[in-house]
Formats: sequence, C-alpha cells, structure tokens
Amino acid sequence: MPEYMTIAGKATAEIEEKKSRFIAQLSHVETEEEALAFLEEIRAEHRMARHNVYAYILRGEGASERIRYSDDGEPQKTAGLPTLQALQHAGLTDVAVVVTRYFGGTLLGTGGLVRAYTAAAGGALQNAELVSMRLVVDCRLRVPYAQFEQAQRIIAAAGAKPEEPVFDDAVTLLWRMPAGEEGPLCAKLTELTRGSAEVTVSAAMYAPF
Repeated sequence: MPEYMTIAGKATAEIEEKKSRFIAQLSHVETEEEALAFLEEIRAEHRMARHNVYAYILRGEGASERIRYSDDGEPQKTAGLPTLQALQHAGLTDVAVVVTRYFGGTLLGTGGLVRAYTAAAGGALQNAELVSMRLVVDCRLRVPYAQFEQAQRIIAAAGAKPEEPVFDDAVTLLWRMPAGEEGPLCAKLTELTRGSAEVTVSAAMYAPF
C-alpha cells in the first residue's frame, strides 16, 4: 500500500430523526487497541444512550485490512454495516467511528435506521480533515554556507518537502520525500559537495505527504 487516505485527529456530527438523536464521532486510530479504547471512551461518555454502534477499518499487511463493526442491539445490518460502508465509500483506513443513539420514542423501521446511521457517519466524515499518507523517508545533509542555497534548490526541484534548516557553523538541511525516490537526489547532492557530505536517510515510514 504505497498511499492511503485517513483523517487527522477527530470529527463529530449530530442529526435528529423523529426525536432520536444520532451523534457520530470519528477518530484516527492505528491499532485495534486504539480503536477499542476510543469505543470505550464514547461508551463511558454516553452511558445513558440506548446504542453505541461502531465500525473501524485498520491497515493490515498486504491486502488484509482489519474490518469490524457492531449493531449494538439495533436490528441486524441496519446500523453497524451502513456506518462501516460510509467509511468504505470515503476510501478511508486507520479510522474508527462510533454513532451514539438516544432513542426518541418512535421506531424508525429498518430503512429509517439505515438512513439515519449513514447520514450521521457521513456528517462526521464531511467535518473531518482528510490526509494522504505515503511511504516516506526523512533526510538530512550538512553543508557549508557556500553550498547552502544551491543544495536547497536541488532538494526543492526533486519534489521534496523541506523543513526549516538548522544554522550553526554550517547548515543542516532537513527534508521529507517519497521513499524510493531519494537515490537520484542523493547522487546530485554528493556531486555538489564533491563527496564531502553524505545524505542521512531514515527508515521508510507512513506519514502525511
């Protein structure tokens, strides 16, 4: 999975349907433990609610995404599945959503429940900040002041995302770029410094880019 979409932080939305309140809360999570901890946090916050329906999708090795959902007492396939499908239709991974329902006294029927849970989850997704996660590396290079501007131009031209340089008796350049694309850039920088400076490259990791 060279790239995937997730959300930054958390997002919420609330709708009302025939006096039932549906409160959707969405969170970025990276492990099953984080997803379940988020669920327990919402359950504790809404102890008096009739239902706390949840769904989450986590990245797995290769194509083995971990997907879970629960109707939490609602009729089968009227709550957890539509909530999960809202995440899937948005193309998101490493995300959990809990939709809390406070019953308003009027039965909504299966179609009404599906629409309400879908709308609540969709509202939270609309309020979320989406981020693209890519496999990247962080790089650093220390150069004398005379080579600083030229090295900075070479790094920018390679499509990297530079960070603030560190200035002391020399200049430390820091940048992030897609993993696997650093070879030609490192070669150009080695040529610029005539081999006197070496680019340090981190292990590849998933991060916003």
